[in-house]
Amino acid sequence: MRLARVLGSVCATVKDPQLDGLKLLLIQPLDADLADIGTPIVALDSVGAGAGETVYWSGRREACFAFDPPVASDASVTGIVDSLAGEQT
Repeated sequence: MRLARVLGSVCATVKDPQLDGLKLLLIQPLDADLADIGTPIVALDSVGAGAGETVYWSGRREACFAFDPPVASDASVTGIVDSLAGEQT
């Protein structure tokens, strides 16, 4: 799993029928220092994440297993980060 920040949601006028009812998020991958790395990607949301939240995401084959039954996905948000070590709340 890797970290990302949710930039917002994505609206699709047409998508694969097995994705009906699933939310698509635009996420920005982060490095260990929470700095942006690479370009934003679209991921399926399995946890109800919202804009601005730091999340865990999985890619490749593991992304499919966040849903029951598994769905075709290149990236899926699989957890919301509550806090980070050393972070003041």
